[in-house]
Parts: sequence; C-alpha cells; structure tokens
Amino acid sequence: MRVAYRYGIMSRMTEDRTTLQWAKLAAAIRAAREARGLTQPQLAELAGISEGSVQNLESGKPRSRMPQTLVKVEPHLGWGAGSGRIILDGGEPIAVPSGTAATAVSQVDDRLRRKLPLRVVDELESDDPLIDSQVIQLPGTGGARMTVVVHGRPDATPEEIQEALLAWRRAERKLHRLPDDDDDNDGKPKVAHGS
Repeated sequence: MRVAYRYGIMSRMTEDRTTLQWAKLAAAIRAAREARGLTQPQLAELAGISEGSVQNLESGKPRSRMPQTLVKVEPHLGWGAGSGRIILDGGEPIAVPSGTAATAVSQVDDRLRRKLPLRVVDELESDDPLIDSQVIQLPGTGGARMTVVVHGRPDATPEEIQEALLAWRRAERKLHRLPDDDDDNDGKPKVAHGS
C-alpha cells in the first residue's frame, strides 16, 4: 500500500463521496446555468456532454464516484477549475470572468476530439478511477512518444486499485526499457514478411 499512499491515490479512492453536498452542488449548477440564460440542452452542447449528464448533475442525487462531466460544465457556468469539488465540500465556486476560460477550455476539448479516435476520447472521459498516466519517449525516433492512461475498474476495492497500480508500475518499467529491435540489422529497419 505504500506506493498508492505515496501518490495520494488511496485517500482519493477510499473517500466516501456519498456524504458530500450533492444537493448544494445541484442547486448551484442550476442557478449558475439559469443566470447565464442557458437551458440544459444548451449547457450540454457547450460542454460537449449529453443533456442527461446535465440533468444528472442537477438532480442532487448522492454519488459514489466523482462525475467527469462536472469539470466540463464548470467553465461554462463561470466557475474556475475545481469549483464543483469546493461546493461539494461546503464552499462557494471560484468566479471566473465570463468568456475567456469557457472559450479556452471548449477550444482545447474540441481540438482533442478532432485529433483523437473516439475510443480514446471515450476512455479519457470515463468516470473510472484514474490510476496514473505517463508520456514515454520511444527510443530511436528522434522524439516520438506514446501516452498511456491507466484506469481502474469503477467498483474496485482499495486493494484492487493497489494491485492495479503495482501492475502498472511493473509494465511501466518494461515500457521504458523496450529494446530497439531495428538495431539488429546494421541500422536498417526490419521488414515484416507476412501473408
């Protein structure tokens, strides 16, 4: 368990989120949306989420997981990053001047959606607990790199999250030490022969 505690993962994974102030968050989202003259469908479109997701956020129903959609609506409500969590803990949202933050976040989201395959976007936007992420330089490529995002199962126990984290650490070490197979042919790339 030392690895997970060292990275602060276990405290986030074992938190009882059902005791947070979900009704207060729902009321704050609804009030901020209406103050901006937005309907639920309009907020959903701006945030790039479904109307049902907005309805769920405004329902006030306690959840065992932190909804990923919360960070997507924050800038469109005039809130700074992390405001939803602050409200859940009993505080007030961080006000951001209208226009600038929402536009910047929306542009980044749109650009990523255009660049990445849908299955990758779906995985990145999943509500499954994030265990870790890593950018790994690929040897012999002059700077090419791969990005790895490691999610756990949504219903995983703390012990299963710990096990997944340790499995990822082993795999990560192997990825960093990948041999350069192309060097076996005097610097000439291997040619795959197949059917």
